[in-house]
Amino acid sequence: MIGAGLYRIEEPPPDGAATARVPLMGPSLCAGFPSPGDDFVENALELPRWLVPNPPATFLWRIAGDSMRDAGIFDGDLACVDRSLKPGHGSVVVAAVDGEMSIKRMVVEGNRAHLSFDNAELPVYALEELAEVNVWGVVRFTIRWHVSRAGQGR
Repeated sequence: MIGAGLYRIEEPPPDGAATARVPLMGPSLCAGFPSPGDDFVENALELPRWLVPNPPATFLWRIAGDSMRDAGIFDGDLACVDRSLKPGHGSVVVAAVDGEMSIKRMVVEGNRAHLSFDNAELPVYALEELAEVNVWGVVRFTIRWHVSRAGQGR
């Protein structure tokens, strides 16, 4: 640790690979109430290897919606999800809720865990009592454009 809350960027891996090819999943990951859709690999991005310590377990998902905005995750961002990380209290996770992929905050109270939005303007995220929930992975970081795409000639 460098100072209060600051950490060193990991050194490049010893295998010498400077980048890792990370699959971009589609359709967008719901940041709100889950919506139906089949997930598939849409494309891939090359990322610096120090950002992706476990490439076979790492995927990118585009975010759709604003239910995680208080966590700094916005519509159009890319979430880097690592399936090898163990989720815990406060983790931002990708979960399959009745088979539909969604991004939520994991909250652990005692021996019970539940998922929640991270947007104070939204109602409590209520799961049906018999809903099937599987945590798919933990969000390691997000990527956001700060320049409008229209300004880049796209």
